Amino acid sequence: MKTLTIQFPDGVDLSEAETKLILAGELYERGRLSLSQAAVLAGLSTRAFIEVMGKFGFSVFSQSAEDLLSDIENA
Repeated sequence: MKTLTIQFPDGVDLSEAETKLILAGELYERGRLSLSQAAVLAGLSTRAFIEVMGKFGFSVFSQSAEDLLSDIENA
């Protein structure tokens, strides 16, 4: 795995966990990560990741049927 260091302006109040969830959700929606990979990035089980995605405005459903079937097989 790669490590990334991000510097936020002083006025941005995001926890590490929240930042990971936002990044994981965005990468999942863009098709850059599978559902299980996004869950690992967020530090959650796949089930827990699915449960919190909606709270951050992300869709659980992949863009293609092939991606969805792959996510189901790897869950």
